[in-house]
Amino acid sequence: MRWSRYFLYTSKEDPAEAQAPSHRFLLRAGLIKQVSAGIYEILPAGWRVIRKIENIVRKEMDRSGAQELHLTVLNPAELWQETGRWESYGNELFRLKDRHGRDYCLGPTHEEEITDLVRREVRSYRQLPLILYQIQVKFRDEKRPRFGLIRGREFIMKDAYSFDTDEMSAMMSYEAMKFAYDRIFKKLRLDVIMAEASVGQIGGSQSHEFIAFTDYGEAKVSFCEGCGYSANAEVVPLGRPAPQDEEEMPLEKVPTPGVKTIEELSEFLNLPASKIMKAVLYIVNGKPLIVLIRGDREIDENKLEAVLGTDDFRLAGDEEVKEILGTTKGFIGIFNLPEDIKVLWDNSLYGVKNMVVALNEPDLHYINVNPERDFHYGEFVDVCEVREGDPCPKCGGLLRVKRGLELGHIFLLGTRYSEPMKAYYTDQDGSEKPIVMGCYGIGISRIMSALVEQHHDEKGIKWPTPVAPFELDVICLNMSDGEMSSVAEKIYMTAEEMGIETIYDDRDQSAGFKFADADLVGFPYRMVVGNKVKEGKVEIQKRSTGESWDLPIEEAVPKVREMIAEDKK
Repeated sequence: MRWSRYFLYTSKEDPAEAQAPSHRFLLRAGLIKQVSAGIYEILPAGWRVIRKIENIVRKEMDRSGAQELHLTVLNPAELWQETGRWESYGNELFRLKDRHGRDYCLGPTHEEEITDLVRREVRSYRQLPLILYQIQVKFRDEKRPRFGLIRGREFIMKDAYSFDTDEMSAMMSYEAMKFAYDRIFKKLRLDVIMAEASVGQIGGSQSHEFIAFTDYGEAKVSFCEGCGYSANAEVVPLGRPAPQDEEEMPLEKVPTPGVKTIEELSEFLNLPASKIMKAVLYIVNGKPLIVLIRGDREIDENKLEAVLGTDDFRLAGDEEVKEILGTTKGFIGIFNLPEDIKVLWDNSLYGVKNMVVALNEPDLHYINVNPERDFHYGEFVDVCEVREGDPCPKCGGLLRVKRGLELGHIFLLGTRYSEPMKAYYTDQDGSEKPIVMGCYGIGISRIMSALVEQHHDEKGIKWPTPVAPFELDVICLNMSDGEMSSVAEKIYMTAEEMGIETIYDDRDQSAGFKFADADLVGFPYRMVVGNKVKEGKVEIQKRSTGESWDLPIEEAVPKVREMIAEDKK
């Protein structure tokens, strides 16, 4: 492909809205273009990357015995109503009506449709096990789309579904998908960790995420280097600590004028934040809820969602705090509460002594508050955000916590969908039983972002060879020089004949301009045709390492082909 004819236009300036390296470089390199918040076009060079990712995924899925099909984007509401997810899925579900007033949604995932297909075709145990998959566009009305393809409203996903006769067979399918995913991410050259995860809106008995470490990931992964335990931080259990062995001090009311934050209160009273009881007012399904937690810890709202069983909650506004509690933020506590308000206690507050607690009155706190003497506990829950150094639930060692980007998620669904949708099969003994299911997703377009997150430098992208838009960039430094352009043309044609995916930078631009574009777009190999042609040589550069070699012209293309083949092993 000649760059002068290719639809690839780069930018030297960082987009103002882009923070994550993948977002910046994919936009600047001309691989994607924003249409609206969370909605992106994938341009020709980007689409070549996507297709290569798809092909790696497809090969491993086929190898596992899965069969590819193509389901619909437009799903009738009736299918989702059978499982109850039409009501429970929440605001992320894009809903619409046709001209006759019938309800539909744009599929964010396809458990209902695939179960409907299988229940209409599968009748006997002889037709199982079965794994079906597709690669298709999905839609989710994200509350905060951000970081480019990392969290979008429209995205490309591979989703697979397994159908088995019993739990043991279903677990075998689940393990087969684990193995396939491990191979996929290794072939993509991604550093990925498998972690236990929440089943969330999908449901089922267990799930695992495949997470690539990156500072701009939205998942927090906790892992233990001692025993190998790993889990999404939102599912790591934090139990109740041992009761504090401390003499109870006399209760005392103290003025705290204008002191609203935990940090300010800690400094004002000269006490650690761990001695402060933090109260947070939420509005849940229109009703108030207070969550109490130790002052040095934070509430994990994913954990809170699991406890509440709904994502319909938010922090109360200033006016709501005043109306419900008669106070202001910073002075919410457990005293003088309305009788009908629900209170949840995080495990971190179990057995505490001599705590600082607000009175629900402006500018006042109690110090030396003790349970049972001054207040009574209510329902204990685990809503505490996991942090570095917390105990490993498996071995008791110290957990590490890092940010990561979820690229794959697998679920052992059991009969979550087959029972309500009556997807039954006839067993050997003639009895009808529900099919046991699993589902397995990989974010294809998100993988493109993850690759850039893990493979870049200050100049741009460093595509691993198996997924690069082109494997070789042939650069002619001076197109008006007859000898240079002739050699570059010959090299380009030879590389194409040898099966190397090549882009020929034949633009009438400066050498610096072409080098900057080559670094930005991130082609694995660069062949520079410059003044050294007079010596019968060209320069080869490897983007990932920065290494370079001067080689005779006739040896250059075979050498690049050899290095590309080695990269793909």
